[in-house]
Amino acid sequence: MMMMEGVALKFPPLKLFNPNFPTSPATTVTPSLARFALRSFSSSSSSSSCSASLPVSATAGKEADSALGTLSLGHLTRPDFPILHQEVNGSKLVYLDNAATSQKPHQVLKALQSYYAGYNSNVHRGIHYLSAKATDQYELARKKVADFINAEESQEIVFTRNATEAINLVAYSWGISNLKPGDEVLLTVAEHHSAIVPWQLVAQRTGAVLRFVDLDENEVPEVEKLRESISRKTKLVVVHHVSNVLASFLPIKHIARWVHDVGGKILVDACQSVPHIVVDVQELDADFLVASSHKMCGPTGIGFLYAKSDILSAMPPFLGGGEMISDVFLDHSTYADPPSRFEAGTPAIGEAIGLGAAIDYLQGIGMQKIHDYEPVYHPQCPNIWAETFRKGETCCLVFFQC
Repeated sequence: MMMMEGVALKFPPLKLFNPNFPTSPATTVTPSLARFALRSFSSSSSSSSCSASLPVSATAGKEADSALGTLSLGHLTRPDFPILHQEVNGSKLVYLDNAATSQKPHQVLKALQSYYAGYNSNVHRGIHYLSAKATDQYELARKKVADFINAEESQEIVFTRNATEAINLVAYSWGISNLKPGDEVLLTVAEHHSAIVPWQLVAQRTGAVLRFVDLDENEVPEVEKLRESISRKTKLVVVHHVSNVLASFLPIKHIARWVHDVGGKILVDACQSVPHIVVDVQELDADFLVASSHKMCGPTGIGFLYAKSDILSAMPPFLGGGEMISDVFLDHSTYADPPSRFEAGTPAIGEAIGLGAAIDYLQGIGMQKIHDYEPVYHPQCPNIWAETFRKGETCCLVFFQC
């Protein structure tokens, strides 16, 4: 039987201590601070083995790094983030809320400053120097996104306000046009509200039916049940790639094959995977994939939708206005080719350029290196937590993205 690997997150209560600091007393932690035990799972077996793939705070303290006998990637990159160069309540700031939004390195801030101070102008509608440069940089950012996720061409990337808007774009453009009464949209109960509510609204308008897959004994989506739920009625599967709540890591390539076998499509919420692992949309064979800039060290107010070119070309406009048109007559209009068709009005130009800079920053480190850092460094996480709190460092939120 085919094995589909994923991970599940468990929070066992325990006392933490660092063997490298024997004089320090054991520290009792709450479940949210407890050792994270990541367990692999498969559709054919509930047995599990211990593994680790969660990142550690970028600031564990020099003493902790010294105790580990290495200089961590987090410690090396900390100087790149100006916001971390401050104290809160008299202690060094430790930021762990990356699942909600990530901080921005100075390379991204510099890119934003450079645009607004040096070549601020509208794109695609001017022939003067500033407009030409802004257009070039805006489209270069699109190419960077395409290369980052290995899209076949940059025209498969649509800039949106965020991942939520990207999902709504698919729902109201592709969904309204393709779903009919009795068609099914399959989701899991672990999806973000942004991935559920748009399809509830579209189902009310089209008569489509939403079906949900529950969690298994590992408290992750029941993959085998998802497979069994796919039928000829299934027109779309909407799933996360990685969940920062459950730490589930779904076998997207397998799910895509199952739904494609019945003529359906798959939409992948990659907000929590794109910042941490190498994501290849061609390898995954995703029809749609969405992500947000602000969770990958980029600016807020910008996200993107990836969609296969043939699907995107067949989709009607989502919003009407400037830039998305080809010709406008008093009684009708013709529309531009994608991606312009879905980018009505003046876009978030500086933010898109900032996203491009964030991608440069992540690729400069290396996505595989970022991913490899997590399992290598994670086993020391409890000791680092204990030392961090013993030293009285301030923590914004005791939770971090997986």
